Amino acid sequence: MNCRQALLGLTLAASAALACAGDIVPYSQSRFDQLSQQGKPVVLAIHASWCPTCKAQKPILDQLMHQTPYRNVTLLMIDFDADKPLLARYRVEMQSTLIAFKGTREVARSVGDTTSQGIERLVKATVQ
Repeated sequence: MNCRQALLGLTLAASAALACAGDIVPYSQSRFDQLSQQGKPVVLAIHASWCPTCKAQKPILDQLMHQTPYRNVTLLMIDFDADKPLLARYRVEMQSTLIAFKGTREVARSVGDTTSQGIERLVKATVQ
């Protein structure tokens, strides 16, 4: 195998990995509206940089979003300290809140869950 073939193989592997990953992006109302109106699965993650529970949730969410069953799920991040109007809109009182939507319908919600099983159950609710 020459260098060109090796590089092509790595590029294809990286592309395949990205194709299997769900998006993790900052929240925007237009993005949420577009996804929900198209019936797409969405998880809102309300986090704070200082929150130890949020820090414990992050690697679990990152791992789940890279699993094939959740490749079409979009994880929208909402900053608990900076996005106060969104907290009222989604009836959020605490950071570390996760809200799952299947289209325009809320299908699951958790606050402070740091278990892999609980968080996966919430994400799975968006694709069932």
